[in-house]
Order: sequence, then structure tokens, then C-alpha cells
Amino acid sequence: MIDTFPLFCLTCTCSNLQLEVLLVEMQDPSSGIKTHAQKVTVVDIPHAMTGSDMLQWLMQRLQITDEEALNLGSMIIRYGYIYPLQDSKNLNLRPDSSLYRFQVSRAVTIYLAKKNIKRKGVLEEYEKENYNTLHKKINHKWDFVVMQAQEQYRTGKERKKEDRYALDCQEKAYWLVHRTIMYYQQAIMKTTVKSSVSLGGIVKYCEQFRSNDCIISGCLPSNPWISDEVDFWDYNAKLVEIPTKSRVERWAFNFSELMRDPKGRQNFQLFLKKEFSGENLGFWEACEDLKYGDQSKVKEKAEEIYKTFLAPGARRWINIDGTTMGITVRGLKHPHRYVLDAAQTHIYMLMKKDSFGRYLKSPIYKEILSKAIVPQEAAVKKSSNNPFARRHLRSSPSPVVLRQQEEEAKAKEAAANVDITQVMSKLDRRSQLKQEPPPAK
Repeated sequence: MIDTFPLFCLTCTCSNLQLEVLLVEMQDPSSGIKTHAQKVTVVDIPHAMTGSDMLQWLMQRLQITDEEALNLGSMIIRYGYIYPLQDSKNLNLRPDSSLYRFQVSRAVTIYLAKKNIKRKGVLEEYEKENYNTLHKKINHKWDFVVMQAQEQYRTGKERKKEDRYALDCQEKAYWLVHRTIMYYQQAIMKTTVKSSVSLGGIVKYCEQFRSNDCIISGCLPSNPWISDEVDFWDYNAKLVEIPTKSRVERWAFNFSELMRDPKGRQNFQLFLKKEFSGENLGFWEACEDLKYGDQSKVKEKAEEIYKTFLAPGARRWINIDGTTMGITVRGLKHPHRYVLDAAQTHIYMLMKKDSFGRYLKSPIYKEILSKAIVPQEAAVKKSSNNPFARRHLRSSPSPVVLRQQEEEAKAKEAAANVDITQVMSKLDRRSQLKQEPPPAK
């Protein structure tokens, strides 16, 4: 028995998710609304449907009245899932022969179809793969996709050359960026944790890195921004001969800290060579150069990496599983800067879980830790000032305070100018007048 939608779906509070589920059923080739090529004036419109057909389907599918079906159909049109072909300004469902059509849900399909028309079938290999995949998925409405792409292409040719060039660049940039959205969607779908657990992790991280924070705990021998001494930078150069103790201790915090430090990777490579697995780190560094190096040489670098690390009988062959090898080999047919990501991640996790723990217990790490230097604190000159320190600003005095100070100054000045002898004589005369008896009547 077909489930009916709840009554609140028929009001404006219906969620987008429920509408999308309903729209998928409406577009089903076997059980959905029947669409046909409809003729408007002299133009054939493919995959169009009438308002009456849409109304009847909603009433039968959801077991609702015609008034409820009209409200629901109008809401679907206002949401943009279906649009009218003849009167685009009227967003209400008409229960007559008015023509409607489903919107194409994949805008990237229109983009690839338009690009295929513009380049006359010459697309990049990854674009061809996506184009063919989309063609198979929505083959039942592909003629509509091509027609819409032709309309956009024809409209674009009527624009000015500079406007057309700017829009093409914007559209291309959008889809290049849009390809990375999948990573953010995967991150959003990760299991959430309690705020207390998250805050506990932040506190633990801060406590661990507190001693290595130059702003909170200071640095040795001195902060070069305050003391004008550059010894700190000399001690912490990328490939300094003897690193500082705090720098070596930081390698043990986690594997990413070790791999981020060039001196740490250099020392880690010595350990891997003794274990006859130095090719793992060499492969990882080659992949980093492929991603962030000269992009004009991507193809040459990818071929060289394959010959050195992945090909059968390679000079520095690395051991990866068959699935990862298959993905990598297929990607190398059309190389790009991220083509080796799967193999690089596999080797990175192998070193992190297997080699990193043994490295921290090895004599190589203990030796460099024992030889690490602890710089002595340098004397900071008294005349030196921190240019980034907050300066204490002097605020201007309040007008009330100024007025009180002026009155006090005037009173002092008046008191200084008064003759004491005259004041005393007046006081004596007043006292005598008070002591004399009043005259008899």
C-alpha cells in the first residue's frame, strides 16, 4: 500500500527533503508523470507535461483532494523544482493544458554540454568521464540538456567579447572550486562529539604546546623582535647542524610535527635507511613536490615517480596494496598534481603507525636529543623597546577637575593677598561690641 504524506506537507511548512523525495517519484519514467514532446507555436518542447496531468498524479499518489493538490503543486513551482513554459511570472499550478517542465537538477551537466558544443567534442579526460557518466544517468532527458546548453551558448555569443571572456572565466573557476566541495561534505558528515570532549582536547593541545609558544612562554636565547638579536633564527634554521632541545622534543608530539620540520625529516630518513625503508619517505617527498612544485612539469614528474617507485622492478619500489595501485595506475593515464594522493596517503599512514613509534625509541632519536643544545638567555638591552607592545595612552583631564583646580588656585591667591592685621582688628572690634552692655532706655 502506498504511504500518504502527512497533512502538513500540503502547507508551506513542507520541508525541502520531502519535496525532493516526491520530485524523484514524479520524474520516474515508469510510475511518474508522463511527459511528451509538446509543440508551442513552431517549436517542439521535449519532456513537457500539462498542469492537469500533474494535478491528477498528485491526487492519486497522495490520496488528497484537488484543492490540496493545487496548493502542493503551486508550492513546488514556487520552490523552483518545476517551472512554467508559457507564463513564467505565474507561479501557481493551472489545472489545464498549460505546459510545465522539470528543472535539470545537475547544473554541471549543462556546463559540460555547453563546453562540449563550444569545443566541438574536445574535452579534458576527466571531463569526458563525467560527461559520459551523466549521459548514462539522465539519458531519458538528454535532449533537453543539449537544448538548454545550446540556448545558453547562443545567448553567450551575443554578449560583448570582454563580457563573454569574463563570464567564461568565472564559470570555469566556479566548477574548479566546486569539485573540492565533496571533501567539506565528508567533513560535515563526521560523527559529532560532546562540547566537553572537544574543549578537553583543546586544553590538552594548549598544555602540550605551551612550552613551545614564543609568545606565551618566551623563547631562547631571546625574542629577535624585542632584542634585535638574530641568534634565535640561527639556532632554528631549516637544516641547522645541531637543533635545539625544544625543537627535537616537539618531534615527539605527533607524526605531523616531525614531517613538517625539514631537519626532523632528515633525521627520520637516517632511521628509515637503517630499516631498509628509506624509499617510503622519498616517495612522500616526491609527491609533495608534484603537488606544490612547477605545474608545467606535472606530466614529467608523475612519469619519473612511477618509474622510480611504482613500476615493476623499480629502483626504489614501494609496497602498496593492489587497490591503491590500481587507482594510481588508472590516474597516471591522465596525470594531474593530485594523481598520487591515494598512494601518498597509504605510505604516510604506514610510516605513522609502523615506523614513527620505533623511531622515537631508536638510538638515532635519543642521540640527537642528547646532543641538542639549550641556548642561554641573552641579556636584553634596557634601551630596547618592544615595537608591538601596547602603549599606555594618557587621557586628557576632565573639565570638572579643571574647574575645581581653577577655583582652588583662585582661593589660594586671594588668601595670599589678604592683610592679616586688618582681619584681626575687625575681629577684635566685633568681640568688644558683643561684650559692651546695651544703653539704658
